[in-house]
Amino acid sequence: MTGVLAVAGGTASGKSTLAEALSLQCPESVTLIHLDDYYVPAHDPLRGVWTVSADGHAVLDWNHPGSIDETAAAHAIDAALQRPGVLLVVVEGLFALSLPSVLRRAAWRVYVETPDDIRLARKILRKIEAQRQDPRLSLRNYLQTGRDRHAAHVAPSRAAADLIVDGTASKAEMLAAVMPLIGPALTSPPAAPSQTREGCGVPDTPGVPALAM
Repeated sequence: MTGVLAVAGGTASGKSTLAEALSLQCPESVTLIHLDDYYVPAHDPLRGVWTVSADGHAVLDWNHPGSIDETAAAHAIDAALQRPGVLLVVVEGLFALSLPSVLRRAAWRVYVETPDDIRLARKILRKIEAQRQDPRLSLRNYLQTGRDRHAAHVAPSRAAADLIVDGTASKAEMLAAVMPLIGPALTSPPAAPSQTREGCGVPDTPGVPALAM
């Protein structure tokens, strides 16, 4: 039976890295859904939650769950669950453990926890490298709204997790922490006798970085 794994965590915590590593571990059996793909249109001021950026412009509030098209995300999850050959649907995003429609569908729930200073440093570096953005704007946005939005909408979802993973660990270590949780789903028998599928490998990594609940 196909199941859903929800992976949440703060911005630049490592949740996308973990989710993508899981999908590559078992590419024929795992479907990956990024909640970042389901924000409402940024050009439609009548939808989502809006805020004022540190540079004075009205912008969609990317750090508020009200800016996600939850209905569209739920439909995408349901469609993925019906896809032949899929054993696991991984849903990752800031609000994967906050949005009720995602939480209801999740058989397993993981929160990737990373210290705030490391997350902020990662985000600033990413903005500089990918967008050539002035780091002062990132810092001002963080102080103006980002920090408070994380505290209000992301950090509390940690309580809904079955497993807390250390986002400062290596990719292999994070995989090793999560695979025991979802392993049985990935070794399920094929749906039809004519199909054959080998179980996905579980990384043999000592010192699994799962944190105490």
